Order: sequence, then structure tokens, then C-alpha cells
Amino acid sequence: QVQLVESGGGLVQPGGSLRLSCATTRNIFSIYPMGWYRQAPGKERELVATISSDGTTKYADPVKGRFTISRDNAANTVYLQMNSLKPEDTAVYYCNARDNWNARWVAQWGQGTQVTVSS
Repeated sequence: QVQLVESGGGLVQPGGSLRLSCATTRNIFSIYPMGWYRQAPGKERELVATISSDGTTKYADPVKGRFTISRDNAANTVYLQMNSLKPEDTAVYYCNARDNWNARWVAQWGQGTQVTVSS
């Protein structure tokens, strides 16, 4: 089974930066696309960014130009660099891998990491 652990969240002022990390039990990047998701209080979980097995990246419109998703295969870790943070970025951030062949998430959703952007 695959386990994912998010870390790196915190409290920052608007315009600040954070880098989130997603550590995996084993390297699965060659098999499944990886993604970052976020959920604000009272709202549904939404897609933030994805990176495919071939390294192709995609971003949700609200974070384009500000966030960057990357990976370190040797470290079995996916990152989300967040710059120019806005209050509307406040949410719990989660990572997961998508098994598109079977239309399922590879890992159970974890606790995520809290990102709070406030003055």
C-alpha cells in the first residue's frame, strides 16, 4: 500500500511564500500522476496542480504563475512551491496519486497540511 504524508504548511502574510512537501512510501511517479489539492472551510476539495509520469505539469487557473509543482524521484517526494500567496489560498492542502485506469485514488486521504495567509 502507498502512504503519503504532507508537510510544510504554516501561517504567512499576503505576498509570502511556502513550500509544501509530499513524501511517499515508494516511488510511484513513473506509474501515476501526482496532484496537490486543497479544501477551505465549508468548501469542497479542489485541484491545485498535477504532475504526470512524464513530468508534464498543469495548474488550476487561480494559482497559475504563482505555484510550481515538482518532484524529486530519488527522495520520493513531490513539492508545491507557493509564491505571492493570497488570503484566498488559505486551506488544508493534500496530495494524492490518481489511478486513472481504475478511476480511484492510490492512497487514503491524509491529514493534509494547513496553509493560512493572513495579515
